[in-house]
Amino acid sequence: MKTRRLKKPVLYGMYTGLFAVVLCLLYYADFSNSQIASSPTEDEDLQYVSRLFGSDDMPVVNTDSVIMRPYINDAVKIVKNFYDYKGTESEQEKAIINYDQTYIQNNGIAYGGIDSTFDVVSATNGTVTSVKEDKIMGTIVEIKANDKVVTVYQTLTDVKVKANDKVTQGDIIGKSGTSNINKDLGNHFVFEIKVNDSYVNPENYYDKKVNEL
Repeated sequence: MKTRRLKKPVLYGMYTGLFAVVLCLLYYADFSNSQIASSPTEDEDLQYVSRLFGSDDMPVVNTDSVIMRPYINDAVKIVKNFYDYKGTESEQEKAIINYDQTYIQNNGIAYGGIDSTFDVVSATNGTVTSVKEDKIMGTIVEIKANDKVVTVYQTLTDVKVKANDKVTQGDIIGKSGTSNINKDLGNHFVFEIKVNDSYVNPENYYDKKVNEL
């Protein structure tokens, strides 16, 4: 029996082909593993859907708050009206403050009508920009709701907030009190709303969305 020996070029070709096959097999195995590792699991899919559509901790829609009345005692009433330039003469007379023989137009509304002090609450979400003492109006708290809307609370006592505090609508910021400018009103507080630096009648803005003013 005659033994055949393969020539060197043939052997080299076989070795090269075999090496190429091994490389292909190794590449395919590595590619398959990487695909499996990168594919999201069922838990990851659920987490993605949860992030996409929200959960109990993070609502999908962030509804904007509306302006609420700055008190929660139903017995509280208006004791001094807002001065409206377009109002009747009778309405304007009721909105004039007589202090030290000087007549002042009321830029807000004074709420009171009860003997005991009552809680004054924030009408909006926002940031306390200032808390200051005034000899005429008592303690004054200013809260910025956004770049356009600012609420001001005057004639306060037992103030619970300080400058730079973040407040949520309905948070107690203080209690009603008395002032030197409105002594005849007894226990009360004055509430003002400024929109684009202009005073507006608060009674016309309750239940309106802050970001739509």
